[in-house]
Amino acid sequence: MAEDDAGPGGRREYRMEELARLAGITVRTLRFYRERKLIPPPRREGRIAWYDDHHLARLRTITALLERGHTLNGIAELAEAFDHGRDVGELLGVDTPTDEVPVRLTPEELADRFAGQVTPENLAAALDLGYLGIDGQEIVHISRRLLDVSSALVHEGIPLAEVLRAGREARAHADALADLFADLILRHAPEEALHRLRPLARSVVDAELSLALDRRLRKQD
Repeated sequence: MAEDDAGPGGRREYRMEELARLAGITVRTLRFYRERKLIPPPRREGRIAWYDDHHLARLRTITALLERGHTLNGIAELAEAFDHGRDVGELLGVDTPTDEVPVRLTPEELADRFAGQVTPENLAAALDLGYLGIDGQEIVHISRRLLDVSSALVHEGIPLAEVLRAGREARAHADALADLFADLILRHAPEEALHRLRPLARSVVDAELSLALDRRLRKQD
């Protein structure tokens, strides 16, 4: 079937050789991924196996994850999560944050949020950061605030890949600040005070960031 032909339900379908070419891998690699259950089984029509755009997107995401240093065993766990509705965030070791509200979206809603920039590479980066999880047929973003801010930045013309890179850098700085305030509090207060004094630490960080942005803007004038 040609690339622009449609299978059942109007979906485009590909034979193995064509799918491998579009995904930028060899047929041998595709067979290996299928044997490792990294991609769902194809639709069978007699002796012919038909693959669709979901298989193509999965293969491109696998390539992106490999390029980011993930192992095939780790990718196999992620693939199982996609196929069986387990929480990808849990697999990545990311617990639900206490003050953040998760958001459920369909894949189409996620794509609409980011103006078509949900590429396999960006999806892999978001998985790597623990921003996204899977619950059945829905995608779960770990934080409504982060989702709204990221979407707003993309619609202001900033590429999603750059937003995700900035998020990774912000994560490193945030971890350092959390360690600083946790150490400060624990040196002078009992451990149970850490949760109670948490809002004070957040207020300091918010105020300092606001002042830092003011200083940065004055330099632009």
